[in-house]
Amino acid sequence: MAFNIGIDARKLTDFGIGTYIRNLVQSLAAIDGDNRYILFSRPEHLDRLQDLPDNFRVVAEPSPVYSVRELVTLSWRLLRQRLDLYHSTHYVLPAVVPCRVVVSIHDIIHLLYPEFLPHALAFFYANRMIRRSLSRGDRIIAGSQNTKADLLRYFEVDEEKIDVVYYGVANRFRQRVPEPERRKTLDQLGVKSPYILFVGNPKPHKNLDNVVRAYAKALALNSFDADLVCVGGEGPETVRVRQRALQLGVADRIRFPGRVSDASLPAIYQGAELFVYPTLYEGFGLPVVEAMASGVPVITSDKSALKEVAEGYADLVNPVDIDQMANAIAHCMSDREHHAALARLGTRRAADFHWQRTARQTLDIYRLMLGESTDA
Repeated sequence: MAFNIGIDARKLTDFGIGTYIRNLVQSLAAIDGDNRYILFSRPEHLDRLQDLPDNFRVVAEPSPVYSVRELVTLSWRLLRQRLDLYHSTHYVLPAVVPCRVVVSIHDIIHLLYPEFLPHALAFFYANRMIRRSLSRGDRIIAGSQNTKADLLRYFEVDEEKIDVVYYGVANRFRQRVPEPERRKTLDQLGVKSPYILFVGNPKPHKNLDNVVRAYAKALALNSFDADLVCVGGEGPETVRVRQRALQLGVADRIRFPGRVSDASLPAIYQGAELFVYPTLYEGFGLPVVEAMASGVPVITSDKSALKEVAEGYADLVNPVDIDQMANAIAHCMSDREHHAALARLGTRRAADFHWQRTARQTLDIYRLMLGESTDA
C-alpha cells in the first residue's frame, strides 16, 4: 500500500540541516518508488527539487521557519495534502498535524548555549518547541547518541521512541577530484596550497576565534608554510575573527572565501593539509566526516557528538584550551608519519557513514509508524 509522506524541506539550503534534507530526499528517491512524497519547500528553492522521480511532488510553502506564521499556514497545508505521515526535519511542528509524526532533532544547542541566541525570547521559543515536538512526535530521530542523551537529560521523554540515525557522507567526497579540476576550483576561490581548513557557519559555537588564536600560536611553535582557510558565510563573528587575526599579526595568513557551493567542497577538502574543527558543540559534525572521507587528517573537539564520531580516528582537543589546540596543529604539520596515520584512520571511519543507510533506517521508521513491516 502506498502512503502519502510529507517532508519539511524549507531549510534546504541551510548549513547542516540543509545537507541532511538534500541527501535524505535524494537517497529516499533512490530506494523507495512506492510511497508518495510531498516536499514542502520555500518558493525560491523549488528548482532545486525538480530532478526527482514521479512519486515525489514539491509544494511551495513560503512561511519562514521559526515563525508564528508557520504554525498556522503549514497546518493548513498539511490538512490539504491528506498526509499519512509528516516528517519535520527540525524541532518545530505546526499547530495542527493531522497524521503520524516523525521529528528529527539534530541538537539542543539553543538550550545549552542561550548566550548565542539573538534575544531571550528565542530561548523560551526553542525550549517550548522542543518539548512540544518530543510530546507530539510519534517517533524522534536523533543524529547521534550524544543528542539522544541530551534529550533524555533535559526533557521528560520516553527513551523507546528516540531512534539514533547517523548522517552519511556523499560519495563525491570519497572520489578523488582530478588535479586540474581541483586547482581550478581553488584558483577561482583565491586559495593557494598548502593550507589548513576550517568549514562552518559564522556562529559563536563554531569557536573560530579560538581556532585563529591556536593557529597563530602553532606558527610560533613550529613555523610552517600553510595559510588558514575559513570557509563559511559572513556574519558578526567573522568580523570579530578578522579583528583577532589583526591583533595576532596573522591577518595576511588567513583567507575567508565565504560560503562555497556544494560542488566545490570535495576539491576544497582534498586540497587541505589539515582540517581543524574544534567546535564547542555539535549534534553530529558533518564537516568532520566529510573531511575524513576526503582523506584529510582531522583535529576536532573532545566534546559532544564529535568525540562519539571521531575518537580514535582524529586528534581530539579541548576546544577552549588554546595551547593544546596549537600543539596538535604544530605536531600534525611537522610529523608526516602522524599526519599520514590520521588521514588513514579518518578514511576508515568515514566508511561507516552513508546516506543510503541513513535513508533506509529512516524509511524503516516511516514503515513502523505506518504499520508496515520493516522488511518490506
